[in-house]
Amino acid sequence: MAENEDSEVLVSCEGISKKFCRNLKKSLWYGVKDGVSEILSGQSSDELRKEEFWALKDVSFELRRGECLGLLGRNGAGKTTLLKVLSGLIKPDQGTVSLKGQIGGLIALGAGFNGILSGRENIRINGSILGYSRDEIEERMQEIIDFAEIPDFIDAPVNTYSSGMSVRLGFAIAAILTKPDVLLLDEVLAVGDIGFTIKCLNAVRDMMKDSAVIFVSHNVQFVSRFCTNVLLMEKGRKSLITSEISIGIERYLCLFKNKLVKTSNFNKGITLSNIKFYQNGEIKKYNDVYSIDPTKSLKISFDLDNNQSNENMVFIMQFNDNCMEPVIQSEKSIPQILKIGINKVSLSLQPLRLNTGHYSTVIAIIGSESGSCYLRDENIARLYSNNKEVIWGKLSCPILCSIN
Repeated sequence: MAENEDSEVLVSCEGISKKFCRNLKKSLWYGVKDGVSEILSGQSSDELRKEEFWALKDVSFELRRGECLGLLGRNGAGKTTLLKVLSGLIKPDQGTVSLKGQIGGLIALGAGFNGILSGRENIRINGSILGYSRDEIEERMQEIIDFAEIPDFIDAPVNTYSSGMSVRLGFAIAAILTKPDVLLLDEVLAVGDIGFTIKCLNAVRDMMKDSAVIFVSHNVQFVSRFCTNVLLMEKGRKSLITSEISIGIERYLCLFKNKLVKTSNFNKGITLSNIKFYQNGEIKKYNDVYSIDPTKSLKISFDLDNNQSNENMVFIMQFNDNCMEPVIQSEKSIPQILKIGINKVSLSLQPLRLNTGHYSTVIAIIGSESGSCYLRDENIARLYSNNKEVIWGKLSCPILCSIN
């Protein structure tokens, strides 16, 4: 963890463990036995019984004011359970939790709304729960309505809202009325379109200035932008904790690696082989992934076996994210002639500026005069980009080509 000796420790967890039972009847019986045991001895069992499992096991960390801990892991890794322990919703079976100051959580936004009441009435109820007087709530009422972007529906029953509207209202209440020392965020930025997401990002950034923040998200762009530390969890255990955000994100993304399957959408007498990537020398692969620097230009070399045409060709490259969505497409290269037989091709691209994450590569070859596609190969290589910045939107870049 990154140390800041000038700021106080607001969150301290030591050996936190929590077990659950898969069987409801056994869970109730175990609960009774553990309750009696804790009353008599002050301790609960540290052994797993039939159909029990550790949702959390021996998790320890510290967090200071002004720090943000990104909590990463697969679904079911124990992230939400840890937040519930920290927020006091459930009690750990082992270990200690020490929290200083007011605790606030943006977790399950909108889950506590009364569907029969209007949005305005739910704002008043939630504000009262948070300790605000009626006058203080009314002073902030219009600010909450404007933030949630639902002015035409604020006096309608909440059960008529879409799920997105309910979550936006929940976030607006929490963001404007909550000023905690310890802030717990559980996937709260995936609550709307890009405009509302940016608004949420700015609100969270303001709250982070004077708080210790624990941030659960599967969006590694948000993690790389906000977090000072990363805690990676696997099967309820702390797998990694580091202030090197890129290392934490890379370890997290490695959990989801799929075997690279090279596919050819179209092949009209041209085949591609022996591809290599360069940035100040040949890039070494790690587990079949090229790790690139998004601030440096990229060179790609490969062999083309042309058995079809001597038409002038243009090259296009495309980079897809893990969901196979295109994020960068190159401009068309200057037309080049391909000889019959083996051609040594070298492509040069400006810095790609890819966000942190894994990407696959597509190469297409098109006749410059006919417009015919002679080759389109997908998944020819997988790249990993480590970018400290977050780039929004689809990008394009020029491409230079040379053939020997």
